[in-house]
Amino acid sequence: MLIPWKIPSISAFFLLSTCLGCISVHAVERLPAKGIVPVSGRLLITGASTMTPMIEAAGKRFSTLHPDVRIEVQTVGSARGIDDVMKGKADIGMVARALTDKESGLYSFAIARDGICLVVHKNNPVRSLTNRQVFDIYTGKINNWIRVGGKDASIVPINVKEGFGSVELFTHYFGIEYADVKSPIVMGDDLERVKAVIENPNGITYVSIGTAQQQADTGAHIKLLPINGVAATTKNIRTGNFPIARPLVLVTKGVPTGLVKEFITFSLSSQITDIVLQHHFVPYLD
Repeated sequence: MLIPWKIPSISAFFLLSTCLGCISVHAVERLPAKGIVPVSGRLLITGASTMTPMIEAAGKRFSTLHPDVRIEVQTVGSARGIDDVMKGKADIGMVARALTDKESGLYSFAIARDGICLVVHKNNPVRSLTNRQVFDIYTGKINNWIRVGGKDASIVPINVKEGFGSVELFTHYFGIEYADVKSPIVMGDDLERVKAVIENPNGITYVSIGTAQQQADTGAHIKLLPINGVAATTKNIRTGNFPIARPLVLVTKGVPTGLVKEFITFSLSSQITDIVLQHHFVPYLD
């Protein structure tokens, strides 16, 4: 039976634990049966760029089981995904972070875990940065790689558009006000930022560990930097050791019924575990 989970707010998320597997679950409510689940129809799912490839793959598999179901997935950022659900513009939202207190009224279903890591070009000799150095780079106090053990070259910080889930986790963890970020480049989804770093050897950005690892494994010239001395790996997310970890959740405005309920139930099941792993995420209850 499908059970909606109330995911803690961002502040509570960091205060309680960096181990997402240990997050307390609040307000458990069982979903009522609503008769026969439709085997045809259309679902619009909008939200986090981090989750888009995974949900697209899950949607294709679901449609294989239900050929008369059409699933459309749009990348618009976590905040917009929430807004679309609240306004009835989307059936399901994808949110790549914990919900805020203001969003706690939504029904949340965590399907995977991920983390946020710093990414530089593969040829950049810098192997790690302290939290203070990251703060100083993104606020413009350090603007040359030579000051952090790199080459004599200007640092090009690549920032993320407001509304994307990674922004809130990154700025919260490093204690940076978004308005104080000094960046000549502001971009949207993870793949755009990875591409920007590949094209600019002096660039640095922050992206999903899952996305970064998948790109690195396919030959992208990037390097994942550790955070506070902890390697950016799926293993460290699974053990709860990685400091900037997050849930990847599907959200709905009300109790899911019909086709929405069927798809969420499918997404919470072992039927997509291999898809979660293929995208270098950790199944939420792993």
